[in-house]
Amino acid sequence: MCRVVDLQQAVLAKNDAAAHALRTGLAARGTTVVNLLSSPGSGKTALLELELGMARERGLSVAALTADLATENDATRLARSGVPVRQVLTDGLCHLEAEMLGGYLDGWLPDDARLLFVENVGNLVCPASYDLGEALRVVLASVTEGEDKPLKYPTAFGLAQVVVVTKTDIARAVDFDETLFRENVQRVNPGVEVVLTSARTGEGVGALLDRAEAAAAGAATHAPVMARHRHGHDGHEHDHDDHQDGHGHDGHEHDHRMAQTR
Repeated sequence: MCRVVDLQQAVLAKNDAAAHALRTGLAARGTTVVNLLSSPGSGKTALLELELGMARERGLSVAALTADLATENDATRLARSGVPVRQVLTDGLCHLEAEMLGGYLDGWLPDDARLLFVENVGNLVCPASYDLGEALRVVLASVTEGEDKPLKYPTAFGLAQVVVVTKTDIARAVDFDETLFRENVQRVNPGVEVVLTSARTGEGVGALLDRAEAAAAGAATHAPVMARHRHGHDGHEHDHDDHQDGHGHDGHEHDHRMAQTR
């Protein structure tokens, strides 16, 4: 049992080092990463498509990388915004890792990209503990998923720097209790901002881009209580005792085959 824990911590430590290197390298070229996490069907692709289109209207140089188990549907949708988009097929792997992301960006990411939006695999367990070198981590949940979602996935919501609620246009139809949802978010992540959005009505569209631009400009971002740090390999040794919801989801280090990209 101890070996499983040690192995999980070793995997995360390796990823943290790769994330630090990726973050430093991208920052040197002026690129800021925004990591988007959610359950499948949350509506993050629909919202991201609108945010990317708005970025073009503002004259911002942005790009998007979207990861999925199969199909190129998300990339096709995001490409309608007119920004550079890359689809990553993970071949069954339920999350991205920093080293993998760096490999996918090499030779593809435009030199002038100021913002890179990474649409992680639809999953609130596996991706939650993996730093991708992002400056901003956003967790999305739709009104259809239930007010207790933050309590069910405390690591995902507990490490978020912004929480986005989607599909608010149908909130009344599904009896979504916004007050209770906000209370549950604050229980696992005190002080984090909650943004309401609807890709259908336009409510809140642009807020995600605003937060991303602010992070790129060096504005202070929310510091989750769960993200405790001690001095270590990159100046911040992560206390992984906070991450107990399955970062090594089968208890073993994976042989991460590079998925075919399109």
